[in-house]
Amino acid sequence: MSTRLSILIVAVGLSPALPCAAEPDPHTAAPAKRQAAAGPVNTGVIGMRIAAARDGDTVEIGPGIYREHIRIDRSIRLVGRGGPVIDGGGSGDIIEIVAPGVVLRGFTIRGTGIDLDQENAAVRATAAGAVIEDNTLEDVLFGIDLREAPGSVVRGNRIGGKKLDIARRGDGLRLWRCDGALIENNTVHDGRDSILWYSKGITVRGNTGRDCRYGLHLMFSDGVTIENNLFANNSVGIYLMYTSGVNISGNTLYRNRGPSGYGIGLKETDRFTVTGNRISANRVGVYIDGSPFTAAQPGDFHRNTIAYNDIGFTFLPSARNNELYENNFIDNIDQVSVAGRGSLEANRFWKGERGNYWSDYTGYDQNGDGVGDFIHESWTLFENMVDREPKLRLFLFSPAQQAVEFVGRALPSVRPEPKFIDEVPLMRPVPLPADVYASTPSAASLGALAVGLLLSGGAIVGAAGGRFGGPK
Repeated sequence: MSTRLSILIVAVGLSPALPCAAEPDPHTAAPAKRQAAAGPVNTGVIGMRIAAARDGDTVEIGPGIYREHIRIDRSIRLVGRGGPVIDGGGSGDIIEIVAPGVVLRGFTIRGTGIDLDQENAAVRATAAGAVIEDNTLEDVLFGIDLREAPGSVVRGNRIGGKKLDIARRGDGLRLWRCDGALIENNTVHDGRDSILWYSKGITVRGNTGRDCRYGLHLMFSDGVTIENNLFANNSVGIYLMYTSGVNISGNTLYRNRGPSGYGIGLKETDRFTVTGNRISANRVGVYIDGSPFTAAQPGDFHRNTIAYNDIGFTFLPSARNNELYENNFIDNIDQVSVAGRGSLEANRFWKGERGNYWSDYTGYDQNGDGVGDFIHESWTLFENMVDREPKLRLFLFSPAQQAVEFVGRALPSVRPEPKFIDEVPLMRPVPLPADVYASTPSAASLGALAVGLLLSGGAIVGAAGGRFGGPK
């Protein structure tokens, strides 16, 4: 090797790593400043109708395909009749709203550009009180983008993204400093995120978010109500960060199984209530990190059904002062998990005389008051073994894990210390819609499964017994 080459290699090895070129992170910075939309604006039929209108007018557009880019600079109602299509031709933004109190209703809007730096959008509003409703957005990079448009309403729209890799998509719905907005009965699919930034007093109700990265993502947005929505087949259903005063109720979080795979995630969130939600078939039902953030109010989780997830609840050790009561924990592979070193002593799994329903509770109710006569303790033999031998994580969520846990239940001598205690477990599930129970297996299939798990689990524990030697 030559001296020059050796010096070059050493120099490269000692140089600091160069930053990789990357897309701007939409969750850590303000939206990019805009340039004018690509191509001429307000030169087509609709644009000329807008130019001729006065504040307060209603401009009705009949059926047809209108290939133009539009800027609404007066307070009008632009209404489509008979399904008119506004086609952006694959370039730039399509509709920009810069006047207050504009109503946009009844259009199919399609074909934005694909420039992530310019954040090409189907509809962008930068004035207060916009009402965007009953539109269909197709083949768009960003869907509806509201910036400093307080008091706006986004209702009854269907928003579909472009057929791009998820990292190259734009947000289906985005609000930036839009206090008091209403987001209702929309469907967002095949986009990146639906996100609220620095927006207070928002109501998000009756929406569907599917096949996206985040079904709904909040950052620094306080006093938000999230109710009766469906978030399915995303990487994450609902994720809250640095937010306070949020009520999450009556939502369905189903099959959110991406790299994170949370139904609901809370990071440094304060004064929140999570109630009446159906959380099923996710990788993790609920993920809690540093929440609640202050002692102002306990984290309140009650009357939720958490069923058939890989993990029902995951707590980071920083999660303290949460109260879980009257929830249904049904057949999650791991009902409750602690990520990292720590315990759950600072959280409580009951309130008053009401705990939670646990499908794996083995106690009984002699006096028939609906509360188990013995406490419910959570212990997981497999997790205890993984703590001592991390390579066993290879079997996480596999039949081998279930087999080991079955043996742990059958042989008390190998049980680890419990992770948490529910002092007043419920004997029956709290009534909720019946669909969550639809896939409960029959007693006969459970019996056959139990025999198989006992045999295979016994073999695994027996083989490992020499290494682990029981709990410490």
